[in-house]
Amino acid sequence: MATVKEGLYYSESHEYVRVEGDFGFIGITDYAQHQLGNVVYVDLPEADDEVEAGEEFGAVESVKAASDLNSPVSGTVVEVNEALEDQPELLNQDPWENWIIKVELSDKSELDNLMDAEAYEAFCAK
Repeated sequence: MATVKEGLYYSESHEYVRVEGDFGFIGITDYAQHQLGNVVYVDLPEADDEVEAGEEFGAVESVKAASDLNSPVSGTVVEVNEALEDQPELLNQDPWENWIIKVELSDKSELDNLMDAEAYEAFCAK
């Protein structure tokens, strides 16, 4: 069974946001990495790229499928997790610690459109 962490925000496309101050760390959920299987490649954006809530910012490829990454929030990419370039399997090992991008949030009210842990668990159970 996939784990869901309290205190994070979740999108219907199975990305999460961990908010620290004005920044959001965006990654894929444990549910998503289980669905994908072994991740073999992560297509990352560049630092300073703008991301929009609901818009694609990259992709994850596994042995089963390729899946677009959609940003749950809008903002400016301030950092990408470069470890994923050489070790994409880190997303399978611990998706919670191995975020994909760090963004400076442009509109924190967008977080209100996302699910909390309880709502996300119910969503995944459907």
